Amino acid sequence: MNLFDVYPLNDIEITKASGSNVWDANNQQYLDLYGGHAVISIGHTHPHYVKRLTDQLNKVGFYSNSVKIPLQVQLAEKLGQVSGKKDFQLFLCNSGAEANENALKLASFYNGRKKVIAFSGAFHGRTSLAVAVTDNTKIVAPVNQTENVIFLPYNNEVALEETFKAQGNEICAVIIEGIQGVGGIKEASKSFLQKIRSLCDEYNAVYIADSVQCGYGRTGLFYSHDYAGVEADVYTMAKGMGNGFPVAGISIVPKFKPWHGELGTTFGGNHLACAAALAVLETMEQDNLLKNAEEVGNYLITELKKFEQIKEIRGRGLMIGIELPEELAHVKKDLLFKHFIFTGEAKPNVIRLLPALNLTKAHADEFLAAFRKLVK
Repeated sequence: MNLFDVYPLNDIEITKASGSNVWDANNQQYLDLYGGHAVISIGHTHPHYVKRLTDQLNKVGFYSNSVKIPLQVQLAEKLGQVSGKKDFQLFLCNSGAEANENALKLASFYNGRKKVIAFSGAFHGRTSLAVAVTDNTKIVAPVNQTENVIFLPYNNEVALEETFKAQGNEICAVIIEGIQGVGGIKEASKSFLQKIRSLCDEYNAVYIADSVQCGYGRTGLFYSHDYAGVEADVYTMAKGMGNGFPVAGISIVPKFKPWHGELGTTFGGNHLACAAALAVLETMEQDNLLKNAEEVGNYLITELKKFEQIKEIRGRGLMIGIELPEELAHVKKDLLFKHFIFTGEAKPNVIRLLPALNLTKAHADEFLAAFRKLVK
């Protein structure tokens, strides 16, 4: 049997990882500023994380949601404390797409409506409804297509108001990334998020804050949407939540009253997933990683703004987009194969930095030195 060939692969096999470094099969060391797509939030093979998982695996690795799992309660309490949403409710699942899928389903149960507002440049996942609200027709199969999704320009308050004025009583939810990841590290404006909140309140629609990539402390705030000073009804999260272990969740406002069978999952919230997620939150608290993400991120952004060759620097904390002109399109590849630094990308020429939240200033300087050589 062959693998289904859907991934363009770099010819690199990672065999060891620690902190913000990985090593390949030839023992070449790399600086990891991508974190496997914003997943590695507390560094590779963090000792507390490894111990938490190992200890749990030696007790019980899995049982389903048909029994009490105290680790789920502990995770909900810790997440409420660290995120500042203590009165919210937690539903655990397995991936970002699944989190968004459940959030949209929950919203529709809540107000009985079908129409969803999403935005240009959005990426919310690859499952049926999540991909329907994703702005990439290439990955939307015919079976995923629906007339219930309204795509509007990102950060356009006039278009948003006009749509609500015309169809407000039919709109189920608005789903938005606080900072678009795949869309090129584009941040929703403070006033735009506030406008979403006020219109959702006025028309009893549900504000879904997709925090799968931009959340979990990456911007220096727990949810990037917190910058706007308003609360969403549902926050979705995944990537950095388990530091590589598949775990995701939705944080749900108290006005939503659950009923048995409304949502469900076999693997979501299993013992190992909860142990991984607790290890992440405990490390974030103990090592003050939100502050570190803000400080090291601000340092990187400040230094990158000194490069005249860069078209635009976007982002917040350790979610940074570097837009380059066409003549510097080679930089990402050269960072990897000449300077051994992993970064991400967004089309056409945006380098994405999504490192661990405990990235050091020395690591930042290592990247800046390599970047300087490539763009001069």
